[in-house]
Formats: sequence, structure tokens, C-alpha cells
Amino acid sequence: MLDAEDVDRLETTVVLLGLAIGLLLGWVARYVRFCTVGAISDCYASGDTARLRMWGLAVITAIAATQLLIGLKLIQAGDSFYTAPRLLWLSNIAGGLVFGFGMALASGCGSRTLVRIGGGSLKALVVFLVMAVTAYMTMRGILAVLRVGTIERIGLDLGSRQDLASILGMPPGIVAAVIVIGGGAFILANRNFLQQPRLLVGGLLIGLLVAAGWATTGGIGFIEEDPNTLEARFLATSTRGIESLTFVAPLAYSLELLMLWSDTSRVVTFSIATVGGVIVGACIHAVASGSFRLEGFQDRTDLIRHLSGAAMMGAGGVTAFGCTIGQGITGLSLLALGSMLTTLSIISGAWLGLRWIEHRD
Repeated sequence: MLDAEDVDRLETTVVLLGLAIGLLLGWVARYVRFCTVGAISDCYASGDTARLRMWGLAVITAIAATQLLIGLKLIQAGDSFYTAPRLLWLSNIAGGLVFGFGMALASGCGSRTLVRIGGGSLKALVVFLVMAVTAYMTMRGILAVLRVGTIERIGLDLGSRQDLASILGMPPGIVAAVIVIGGGAFILANRNFLQQPRLLVGGLLIGLLVAAGWATTGGIGFIEEDPNTLEARFLATSTRGIESLTFVAPLAYSLELLMLWSDTSRVVTFSIATVGGVIVGACIHAVASGSFRLEGFQDRTDLIRHLSGAAMMGAGGVTAFGCTIGQGITGLSLLALGSMLTTLSIISGAWLGLRWIEHRD
């Protein structure tokens, strides 16, 4: 049985691994220009699908690695809220649309915002602050009352967990294999994409980092018997459950920690460590490559657009239970139906946002 000192060491390990995962994600994301709204914009403006395929490769890699962890019983997918038996489909769709539209206005999603901060963008710093405050308001503030009292009342009880294998009544390994093989073949069937090894490596690494997050919180950070409560526990997680990469609520948790630092009940968690890690990792790349530049708003219109987008991302991301990485890669790695609805809605919202910007300009 673990004692209190062992638990403390494990918590520190989980946080440090979260920091390392965030550092690598920030460096890689800046190096390969990983940005979902940028990928959608490439496709929208010129028909170039290379960066969109990189994102797809990250999803496929995350599914393969995560399902392997599940198959080896190193983590339990049922411990994640992504696979809860109640499908809040309206929250997934409405929140995803709002988030997607907002990230088009704000020049990137939550993770891209952190990467841009690391590169010197003061615009992204403002987006981070507004997004974090709005997310917190939607989680626990005045917007939370509206969210819980309206949109979250509408859902569908599936009678099983909402991962595809449970819904279809099939072995998870078979379902994952079909998706990975089929999806991988489609993604790699593009000569332009195959001729850009940097994008290939970027997609593979980001997918593996999502699986590393699951292994960290659901494997290393899971104890079957806490010495104080004698109950099972996930260590150093903000949700007290198994977690991996996501960048909406963790931005709010990070801001909360900075504001209440002297409150000893507030501690650095895995997700907060990943937020800081992404910024530092991106900054290291920016400085090393000589591309670090301070960036401000161009004019009043640019400011209003980014403020509006940041608020939409904060509210929409919490409503949809995740972002382009949180739902679009992490949730999809568990083959969760809600994550599929959210991801399609985010893409649709971003597409509408890009069209709106084009029309306005």
C-alpha cells in the first residue's frame, strides 16, 4: 500500500510529465504550423488539404495508440467523461458551432493561442485571458446557470457508454482497426501530403502525445487505494478523473491558480502543467528559429474580432466539453460519439466563420 509520501511523489511525477508533454506539443505545433482553423482555411481558400490531413493523421495515431493502451488494460476508457452513457448531443453541436466560429475570429483555437503567445503574440495573450474568464463563467458562473438550466437538459440516454464499440456491440479492437486502416489509407493517399515529411512527423507525434496524456493520468497517476480515503483516485488531475490534452477548461484553471496562488488548496495539475508547457515549448522554438516577434492588434476592428472570438471559444468550448484537441483528437481517440458530433460542428462553425470574415472584408 502506498503511503502519503509515495502519493506526493506520484503527483509530482504526473505534473512533470504533463509539463514535458506540453513542452513537446508546443515545440512541435509551432514547428509544423499545426492549427485546425489554419488547415480549414487552407482548404477553403486554395483546396490545399495537407495540414488538414496532418490533423487527421494525429487523430488516427491517437486512436491506434489509445486503443492499444485500453487493449493492454493500462487505462480504463470507462473512467473518462467522454464515454459517459448520456449523450448531450445539443451541447456538442451548439457548443461546437460557437467554438468553431469563434476560433475563426480569434485566429486559432485554445492550443494555437498558447503557441502564438510563446511566439510573442500580445493578441493571443488577450485572447487567452478573455477565453479563460468566459470559460470559467460558463463552468461555474452566471453562464453556467444558463447552460445547465437550458441546453444540458436535452440529451439522449444510450443505455451503454457512448464509444462506438459499446454502441455497436463489437470488440473495441476491431472497430479501432477498421477506422485506423480505412482512415489512414485515405489520409496517406495524397501525394502532396506524402511529400511533406514534416507534416507526417507532426501528425504522428501529436497523436502519440494524446496517448501519452492518457497513460500519464490513467496509468502512472492512478492509485487503487488512497492512503487517506482508501478509495481509488486519479492523481493531480483537475477533473479528478482520467485526462489527456484539452485546452478550454485548463485555461480557466490556470488563470484561477494565478489569481489564488496563496490559497494552498489550489495546486498545479496535469492540465495546468500542459498549458504552461505549450507556451514554453513554443517560445523555445520561436527564439531558437529567430521567429520570436511581438505582435499587437492592427486596429479596432481586429481587436473587436479577437475579443468576440475569444469569448465564443470560452463559452462554446465549455458547452461542447472540449476544443479541437480536447474533443477533436483526445475525445476521438476513445471513439466517443459526442466527440464526433462536436468535431464536425467545430469544423462547420469554423467554415462559417471564415466565410463571414471574407464577406465582411
